[in-house]
Amino acid sequence: MNTMRNLIFDPFSGASGDMILASLIGLGADRTGMCEMIESTVDVSVSVDLINKKGIDAVNVHIETHGKERSRSYYELVDIIKHACLPSRVEKSALAVFGIMGEAESRIHGQSLEELHFHEVGQNDAIADVLGACYAIHETDVNSILCTPINVGGGSVRVAHGRMPVPAPATLAILQEGNLSFYGSGDRELLTPTGAALLVHFARPIANIPVGNVLSVGYGAGDADTDGPNVLRTMIMQMEGSLFRDRIEVLETNVDDVTGEVLGNLFDKLLSMGALDVAIIPATMKKGRTGHIITVITKPEHSETIARLIIRETGSLGVRVIPTKHRFIADRRIENVTIELNGQEFDVGVKVACDQRGDILNVSAEYEDCKTVSDITQVPIKEIIGSVEDIGRNRFMSKWSK
Repeated sequence: MNTMRNLIFDPFSGASGDMILASLIGLGADRTGMCEMIESTVDVSVSVDLINKKGIDAVNVHIETHGKERSRSYYELVDIIKHACLPSRVEKSALAVFGIMGEAESRIHGQSLEELHFHEVGQNDAIADVLGACYAIHETDVNSILCTPINVGGGSVRVAHGRMPVPAPATLAILQEGNLSFYGSGDRELLTPTGAALLVHFARPIANIPVGNVLSVGYGAGDADTDGPNVLRTMIMQMEGSLFRDRIEVLETNVDDVTGEVLGNLFDKLLSMGALDVAIIPATMKKGRTGHIITVITKPEHSETIARLIIRETGSLGVRVIPTKHRFIADRRIENVTIELNGQEFDVGVKVACDQRGDILNVSAEYEDCKTVSDITQVPIKEIIGSVEDIGRNRFMSKWSK
């Protein structure tokens, strides 16, 4: 049986750069090597100790800065990293993380990267957090890095010209770029831009902690005191096989005397309410009447709401629930590729499916995007789909198998 080591971030109380770094030290990362690397790159002192957060012993990382801090431009940060003689993998990842933050700030403020200046995330303690986290993550020697839904917190956060609801604009832009799942709970900001950028760069989203055996657990302490333990939980798990699993239920009912228009409308409503898949199958009912079997795959927490909708829309008197322990699924995310036709360039979405090792299982073009391109160019849609999927396979096969 093929076994794999996976690094899993479980940010039920959010994440910041120092929490990520601390949790990885809790997993056993090389504390001495990491501190020496950080202190030789930026003018800081790093101290590591244990702290108890509401009953949980967690690693606490404190970065002490020396001298007066100032904002830095994006390219000043790039120069610091490039001239630090870092291990190549650490340098590459650190540049990518600051690139994610830079692109987010650039979009929000309408400034080019050349004009952009970082304030909090450009200071020495933030640089230390990013470098240390990149160093520690590359030390873990795992097959894949995963992240459960992130608690971003609640309330409001101060920005340049007042206060805005959590998550902060930069944090939200970073989450949008990375397609990580998140939710809000609490009364203060729990996810920082630095924490978001690190998770977006390294991790792929998962809905739940997968089936497997826990090899080690690390807790990284956050600075704030919250109602619950303000810690980031990080695990290394050993899992068998390479496909993900999630928990589902299958809802099913038989209906007759329901028009095609009603069924079509129900189909759309079910998907909009969180159904994972819907099938409506023609069937022969009692006494030879024609009818349909409606089958819906959904998360267990959505079952009652979806069953209620089916009953209201179709007149069915009951919906069967078929318990399913789990299903095997691929990790799926939407990426964009560019296709050139008739002298024009078009961005088209592709759905990339891969396993926990990052091996590509399938690349499929988004139909609606291809239809739009076909309508504009008058090129047959089957040719567009084929070209887009070829581009996607060529682009993402190497990217996801590293």
